[in-house]
Amino acid sequence: MIDAPVSPDALFGIEGLLSDEEKSIRDSVRSVVARSITPDIAQWYQRGELPARDLAVELGSVGLFGMHLTGYGCAGTSALAYGLACLELEAADSGLRSLVSVQGSLAMFAIHRFGSEDLKQRWLPDMAAGRAIGCFGLTEPDFGSNPAGMRTTARRDGGDWILNGTKMWITNGSIADVAVIWARAEDGIRGFAVPTDSPGFSARDIDSKMSLRASVTSELVFEDVRVPDSCLLPEARGLSGPLSCLNEARFGILFGAMGAARDCLHTAIDYAQSRSQFGKPIAAFQLTQEKLATMSLEYGKGLLLALHLGRTKDDAGLAPHQVSLGKLNNVREALDIARMARTILGANGITAEYPVMRHACNLESVLTYEGTNEMHLLVIGQALTGHAAFA
Repeated sequence: MIDAPVSPDALFGIEGLLSDEEKSIRDSVRSVVARSITPDIAQWYQRGELPARDLAVELGSVGLFGMHLTGYGCAGTSALAYGLACLELEAADSGLRSLVSVQGSLAMFAIHRFGSEDLKQRWLPDMAAGRAIGCFGLTEPDFGSNPAGMRTTARRDGGDWILNGTKMWITNGSIADVAVIWARAEDGIRGFAVPTDSPGFSARDIDSKMSLRASVTSELVFEDVRVPDSCLLPEARGLSGPLSCLNEARFGILFGAMGAARDCLHTAIDYAQSRSQFGKPIAAFQLTQEKLATMSLEYGKGLLLALHLGRTKDDAGLAPHQVSLGKLNNVREALDIARMARTILGANGITAEYPVMRHACNLESVLTYEGTNEMHLLVIGQALTGHAAFA
């Protein structure tokens, strides 16, 4: 007798943990992804492209950009609802979630949190609608985990600022209308909303990627870029500004990684049911069931952690070390799930016919961007001991 199978979400009773509004938002995003992303994402990945401009307008029309922000055309949803949207986006591809999270949690959040009212009015409505695209420039060629070492400079010149330097690995960089740039000034690290049509600004796509291929990744160069003082983010001083933006984006990642894990897990379950060896489905073999059970366990634990952190963020806010807990655990486990799912698919698992290898390659990048495992371990270690061990 064969028992009726249950899904990993049903195994953990996830539906009962969500409100009707949260499920409605999740289902709406899932519908958009199924209609406009899933049919083409494998081809986009293979060609190393993403029609980001066209997608931005559609994603903006359903309120996905800056959806957890209020005012200026933003949807004003809960943090948890935003997390669920990131999960559905990354179930399609990490590059898609990167497009949305860089736009909303980095560029828009920075302007919303630290910008003047004029900057908010100038950029946020168009960014929320997808008519304008933003990027976020913190990482440099020689400074990733140590942003305090940045070499990009901002120098006062009358009523203007002059920016010089280079930013690297910038999502949306070459298609952005506005770049939120962090630079070293005389009074410390300052942020600027730089129109990308400013003279002296240039962007070059990084094409030699084996991961996040369905994503625009760029190098930004500033050669005596002159911007008026009105481009300054006046409320941001020091590294606390960009780091708070990164915590917003990391929150989306800890949900998004579970979307990639879910897609790999569902693919492995379906494949194991249909693939036969030695006269029966490989799903009937003990070692295959051990893999499926292990993957489901880690997926369910990661999703429960994400939901808990989402509720906590909405109720009381999250400390940076709590965000590190979620990002560290969920990306690490998602990558393990992708790798294990690939073994169930065998050689088929490395083909573009199935999404597993694509997710695995993407998650290799997600594992190290916006905080490597090592840095998140040290953030947690500092919280536990009171001692900073970063240097």
